[in-house]
Amino acid sequence: MILFQVLAAQRADAQQFQGRCVGVSDGDTVTLLVGGRQEKVRLYGIDAPEKAQAFGQRARQYAASIVFGRQAGLERIGMDRYGRTIGKVFVDGRSLNEDMLRAGLAWHYKAYSHDADLAALEVVARQERRGIWADSSPVPPWAFRRAQRSGDRPGGLSAAGMPQNATSEVRPSQGAIFRGNTESHVFHKPGCRNFNCPKCTVAFRDRQSAITAGYRPCGVCRP
Repeated sequence: MILFQVLAAQRADAQQFQGRCVGVSDGDTVTLLVGGRQEKVRLYGIDAPEKAQAFGQRARQYAASIVFGRQAGLERIGMDRYGRTIGKVFVDGRSLNEDMLRAGLAWHYKAYSHDADLAALEVVARQERRGIWADSSPVPPWAFRRAQRSGDRPGGLSAAGMPQNATSEVRPSQGAIFRGNTESHVFHKPGCRNFNCPKCTVAFRDRQSAITAGYRPCGVCRP
């Protein structure tokens, strides 16, 4: 979800609209029914993990637990190149944008936001190792997307979004190959008790490839 945001001037008394949440695409994109019309909203100032990344599904589920099916306030800030509203969403007076950062399930999107409050929330989540920050090497979603677009480059992803140096089936005897669990997005090294788990069907030829693909190191074998 690369954004080329065109931000409208933000008034101090910005009007807030009301709508019911009828969809949650991921941790930073929701759909509200406002005035009988569906409006897709890209949450301002944050960037959540892509669904194919570690914590991507968790971020989406967390956002859904807060807003899905509920009445929400919407403060429109601008539009992106895809026609989505860029805005702030509030549930019972609390900012969903801020809650995602507070839970450690999104990055402050500094390329498009200089909001000091959002930046501070990320710092606290990092310090307390919440969510994505419990990972030793979390991959920012913009880096993940860039890798997806890079094609067949070392350590990158193919156009299909799979690691370009991954194979569907590998054997430990093939050398230093890591296996990733497609459900938990954790990767393991040969000899780990989880190396041959049923969901460990994605293989990487080096550690950085696994991390670039959004997988995190196993806490048992510490690859």
